[in-house]
Amino acid sequence: AAQILDGIRQDLADFGVGYNVWFSEQSLVDQGLLKAALDDLRARGQLYEEGGALWFNTLPYGDDKNRVLVKNSGDHTYFATDIAYHRNKYKRGFDRVINLWGADHHGYVARMKSAVEACGYKREQLEILLVQLVNLLRAGQPVAMSTRAGQFVTLREVMDEVGPDAARFIFLTRSSDSTLDFDLDAAKAQSKDNPVYYVQYAHARIASVFKTAVERGLTAPEPGQADLSLLVQDEEFLLMKELAAYPMVVEGAAEALEPHRLTHYLTDLAKIFHPYYNRHRFVSDDLALSRARLFLARAVRQVVANGLGLLGVSAPETM
Repeated sequence: AAQILDGIRQDLADFGVGYNVWFSEQSLVDQGLLKAALDDLRARGQLYEEGGALWFNTLPYGDDKNRVLVKNSGDHTYFATDIAYHRNKYKRGFDRVINLWGADHHGYVARMKSAVEACGYKREQLEILLVQLVNLLRAGQPVAMSTRAGQFVTLREVMDEVGPDAARFIFLTRSSDSTLDFDLDAAKAQSKDNPVYYVQYAHARIASVFKTAVERGLTAPEPGQADLSLLVQDEEFLLMKELAAYPMVVEGAAEALEPHRLTHYLTDLAKIFHPYYNRHRFVSDDLALSRARLFLARAVRQVVANGLGLLGVSAPETM
């Protein structure tokens, strides 16, 4: 078990996911936290015995039936330890708990919120995001998987094939409650069909622009040092409007717990930038226009780098 856990820790670390606390279910029993939770519920008049089992009266809190916490055999149910775990979260000072569950656990939501309320907290203090499955594809065809047959593709295998950047970005292109079709071949393609490549390439292209500018003795001007009235192309107006929306996109994504808003935003920004890059010169004999375009390019580079950073994806200088 320890070896398996170490492997999970390493996979998550390589994927860029870090946990401050790793919690053992057994510790709830060993440290008396399960007993404390049951004692608390009993003191609140929430428990009763029937048929040799200990029941939790969840009906008054919106559940569809009462639930067993301790079986007549003396063994506790998973629900009992789940209650103890969540109660411990609040006891540790957290006033907002967000759980990520598989979509097949949707029937468990009401009873868990009932438990939180019965323990003396507000139902709203527990938020549950139901996460749909990922369908892996190769060249548009489903990759055969079956848990019953023991056939599955691990996160490690996906990372090894497409890299952590592509995996993270593509996983975040859909809301948690939407099924994602993840095409392994598309995730490796160096084309606009690969969303992370398309966004990263915008950053790399701008880095190349600045390298050329430096070679010609130009640097991006500071705010107030460029005549932005010279930016009159349609793409330039579109880029400025898109850049202005960035703070609102980040705020909305955070408040709604929807990071896919940011991946969509970065993709849209790249879709505006690449045609602009192809049609116009950033460095030319017109010094004033060059300075204005370099100022705009630096703003795009900064927003792309910041957005990718929030997603835990790198912003390469060259590709």
